[in-house]
Amino acid sequence: MTTFKVGGPARYFVEANSEPDVRSAVLWARERQLPLFVLGGGSNLVVSDSGFQGLVLKVALRGIGKRDGSGKKVFDVAAGEDWDRFVAETVTQNCAGVECLSGIPGTVGGTPVQNVGAYGQEVADSITSVRVLDLEQSDVRELANPDLGFTYRTSIFNTAHRGRFIVLRVTYSLTPGGTPHIEYADLKKHFAGKVSPGLAETRDAVRRIRHSKAMLIVPDDPDCRSAGSFFKNPILPVAKYDEISDATKERGAAEVPKFPAANGHVKLSAAWLVEQSGFHKGFSRGPVGISSKHALAIVNRGGAKAADIVALKKEIEQQVWDQFGVRLHPEPVFVGFEPAS
Repeated sequence: MTTFKVGGPARYFVEANSEPDVRSAVLWARERQLPLFVLGGGSNLVVSDSGFQGLVLKVALRGIGKRDGSGKKVFDVAAGEDWDRFVAETVTQNCAGVECLSGIPGTVGGTPVQNVGAYGQEVADSITSVRVLDLEQSDVRELANPDLGFTYRTSIFNTAHRGRFIVLRVTYSLTPGGTPHIEYADLKKHFAGKVSPGLAETRDAVRRIRHSKAMLIVPDDPDCRSAGSFFKNPILPVAKYDEISDATKERGAAEVPKFPAANGHVKLSAAWLVEQSGFHKGFSRGPVGISSKHALAIVNRGGAKAADIVALKKEIEQQVWDQFGVRLHPEPVFVGFEPAS
């Protein structure tokens, strides 16, 4: 049930198709003092070889509601809906706001957890509220955008309140007839010389670019046995960036790619750091390696164990630290491991 295709079994498993199902599963686990893990699409997940010794709850709630609101089109989307199918629906409805997030695997419920983003957009810009089951208070609540603590790839769901809430529904506010967000370098290059591409063209371009980098799930493509981008782009003070840049110039290396970030910081390319540390596209370490199309994707080349993935992860992190003094942080969720993993 993961795109990595590794990991041991769940001791118990349930698929919840309604909010009462979710409540019942939580109560069942609580009565038996079992740990609980909530599973979405399994696309951002590394499960240990020993599996999970508790209840895995797959949230499979379905439904997309549409309504008008203050010049916007509001979509109320159940957590179990496939994310890319929802994006396709917004484009069909000619609503701008998530078109650059096309082709990202997983379910809607996972998008607010890590503030999913790509190609210059992130869901924090369009989410207005999230309906959740609060496990501490045992009630259903509506959390507004300002309460969600969105920053780069983070929210309250994976930081201050990790494990407290189960996402049931996400509400997005999009712009009818809006123009696509063409700010990311790859998209600008793709549309160079073209006047005003539409939302459908932008969605198609994003999917094509993702496919070229093995970031689109395609059956039988060995580069797709991965969790997508494995490491977050590190955000550093400008002074640290300048230090790294000066050191690389002395070695005759290319300029260190960077992107603007808030509060006097810059965002470095994790892919560049990985490649410059010796882990090129197509790198292989037995049953695991680096995608032949994207340096940020660790892939299962066939027959890999979770332990193989973790070992390569640690090797990459150590090499980047040794060469650049930068700590890489993984994007996927690790389940069934000791905290040190």
